[in-house]
Amino acid sequence: MKNQEEEIGLKLKTARTLKWNTIDKFSSQVLYAVTGIVLANVVSKAEFGLVGAILVFQAFASLFVDSGFSTALIQRKNPTETDYSTVFWFNLGMSVMLYAVLWLCAPWIDSIFHAEGQLIPLARVMFVTFIINATAIVQMNRLMKQMTVKMIAVSNVIGLVVSGIVGIWLALAGWGAWAIVWQSIVLATVKSAVLWLTSSWVPRMEFSIESLRSIFSVGAGVMASSFLNTIFMNIYSFIIGAHYNLVQLGNYSQADKWSKMGVMSLSQVFTASFLPILSAKQDEKREFARMLTKINRFTCYVTFFVMGLLLVSSTQIFHIFFGTKWDSAILMFQLLVVRGIFTVITSQYNNYIISCGASRKYVYSEIVKDVSTVIAIVVTIPLGVTWLVAGQVFAGIVYYFYALYLVGKVTEFSRWTLVKDSLPYVALSVVALAPSVMLSWVISNAWILLATQLGVSGGLYLLLNWLMKSKIQADALGYVFGRFIKK
Repeated sequence: MKNQEEEIGLKLKTARTLKWNTIDKFSSQVLYAVTGIVLANVVSKAEFGLVGAILVFQAFASLFVDSGFSTALIQRKNPTETDYSTVFWFNLGMSVMLYAVLWLCAPWIDSIFHAEGQLIPLARVMFVTFIINATAIVQMNRLMKQMTVKMIAVSNVIGLVVSGIVGIWLALAGWGAWAIVWQSIVLATVKSAVLWLTSSWVPRMEFSIESLRSIFSVGAGVMASSFLNTIFMNIYSFIIGAHYNLVQLGNYSQADKWSKMGVMSLSQVFTASFLPILSAKQDEKREFARMLTKINRFTCYVTFFVMGLLLVSSTQIFHIFFGTKWDSAILMFQLLVVRGIFTVITSQYNNYIISCGASRKYVYSEIVKDVSTVIAIVVTIPLGVTWLVAGQVFAGIVYYFYALYLVGKVTEFSRWTLVKDSLPYVALSVVALAPSVMLSWVISNAWILLATQLGVSGGLYLLLNWLMKSKIQADALGYVFGRFIKK
């Protein structure tokens, strides 16, 4: 009886965490999209290229600030107050040091992208955001560890509303790229302020080298793999901006940004919701395997249909929000969505590996992906930007198969079971989305077409899963309609 109550409690806690993570990402992306749509219609392609160039370097700086310690703390069963305080002071110190380095490097960054001095002041202001974000990393980490993520969602929504208003106002006032920079500063400031004001945790004035070393044993693997991943997630922006021009970088930045809204939202929701649960069960092999199976099926149930719908509806989405201004980015967007399917699935595989404390082995899959990416870049760079982006799909497929091999080796879970569990959702998604493709042949109005695709394919996907007696869908709908605890 006690075990049954514990299972129901854990199941409910997981569902609540998943609910708030979904609310967080969905509302955040809606608000982010509203601001992004206005900015995309007002700010020029070259100015988007300027900000895209800055974001390449900011991604690396943010990575070094955290150093993989947040993931390590979540993986750790019982982190102490000393652990949290040590990570807080380390993150803050690293952010200040890196900001000083990047402030000095701003002229060099400007010269790489031939921006004629425009990037220098933009970069020096934009880079302040990772210092602000560093102050709230531990607060977010503690909430994720406790699986009480409601305030993370609240802080994101408030931050996006306030920063969106500021960004839109500045864009309409003619501030150009500065509108995007100040939007980022306001977003980071408001989010951090809300988390500090609503959190009871305050760092202690202590720093433990021993604690840092023990956390680093897991964090080092995450850091190394994240470093490699960041290089090859941003190398395309670097190459396009430096080898081609800022207008092409603007097109790519739009395609990349809007595809990531779907890809990263799913990955972050799944990681924040499931990694703490898997980490808590890492020593119970049977329970770990049972939970891994359900999580894998749920990931496939959501990912294949959502990303597939985004793929078939991409043209009308762009036309509704941007007219024809960004048509040159649509094909790149579609390619990045295809790559995103593999990204979401492999990010879950990596969560399985990390939850077992084997994050160092996770570096190997990053190396495989990065080698395949380099090969793709060398082959496609003479062929133009679109072929360069297509190379990312190739790298994503290679990465998927190696991650599949690695997760089987680390968790001792059947690789074939992982693949077999995904196939029904692939097939059901294809069948459900086929009418959406055919509808695009007969409906020309973008608004009507998108609404019809959502209704027809969404309804058909739910129906097909019901006919197939999908337990995953039954659990999900049961929780949504309040029948979760009765199950």
